Amino acid sequence: MKTSFISNLAVQNALRLSVQRGQSEVVKLQQEVTTGIHADPGAALGSSAARLVSLKDELQRLTNIKDTNALVTQRLSTSQLAVESMRKAGEEMNTTLVGSMGVDDASRLGNTKTALTSTFNAFFVAANSQSNGEYLLSGLNSDARPLTPYAENAAAKQTFADAFESFKLENNSNPANATITGYRDLSADQMKDFIDRKIVPLYVGDTSAGEKAVPDQWMTDWSQASDKNVQSRISGSEVVSTTTNANEAGVRKMVLASMIADQLLTEDLSSQARQVVNQTAQNYTQQAISGLISMGSDLGTSEGRVGKANALLDSQTKLLTTHVSDLEGVDPYEATTRMKALMTQIETSYTLTSRMQQLSLINFL
Repeated sequence: MKTSFISNLAVQNALRLSVQRGQSEVVKLQQEVTTGIHADPGAALGSSAARLVSLKDELQRLTNIKDTNALVTQRLSTSQLAVESMRKAGEEMNTTLVGSMGVDDASRLGNTKTALTSTFNAFFVAANSQSNGEYLLSGLNSDARPLTPYAENAAAKQTFADAFESFKLENNSNPANATITGYRDLSADQMKDFIDRKIVPLYVGDTSAGEKAVPDQWMTDWSQASDKNVQSRISGSEVVSTTTNANEAGVRKMVLASMIADQLLTEDLSSQARQVVNQTAQNYTQQAISGLISMGSDLGTSEGRVGKANALLDSQTKLLTTHVSDLEGVDPYEATTRMKALMTQIETSYTLTSRMQQLSLINFL
């Protein structure tokens, strides 16, 4: 029979290590009881940890899209308000034009021009609306003011004057027999010809190419907006247009109608020529109103798609959250029970360690 010796120090060290491990485990269990998830998912899940990481990445991606959609919804809503204000300006201008139909009195025409100018200015204020420091009707050029206000636009006024000079030269091919010296010399037919051939193409462009065709002169005189709108991803598989721009036909026709009315309506014209001006301005104002309604409708459609996408994102987020909870979640009651049992063991170890430290041969001599 062989006898081996075990020192008190070895026993004490063993107990101390046991206490240290127990304390470390208690800290983890306390964290699990508090958070409801594994303190160390990698150690607890093993190979399933990779799946947990993948699910969390997807959950974060959906959360980011949802946050972006909140900004998109705000931009769409504010853009609709701007377009609605532009449409109301168009309706006010149409009402003013209808009320001035057949009027030749200079004083009444002056009041009409004042009302039209006020409406025109309100239209530009709405067209140049901003949200979070970005212009709403600039398309991709969100940092550029979409339209140059009429009061500041000497270039557009000069283009209008140049167009009339060109029309005069065409009609007065023989200077000796010149018959047109100013707007007052235009007959109703000539006024219509001047507007249709010289002014309308500056704003409407080649209608055979569709109303989306934006004339170069429009971009030179009026617009700094991009023809292309911002595209936003609103779900994992869906991208929608989330802005509009001042190059749309409705905007261009509204400016066209305003220019025709402002430049010609109060000129010294024959009654027949003035009637052509008024009717033409009304016609393009009504077309502009329809175009602006269409713009608002498109924005509303995008807003509705964002709402549906958010509902889908909520469902996907809820499903992923459930899967993540199943993987990393712990039973708090079980964790609490384990923690209490472990603390009991630690307290027992403390007691044994204390009694071992009191052992000494001196006490037995």
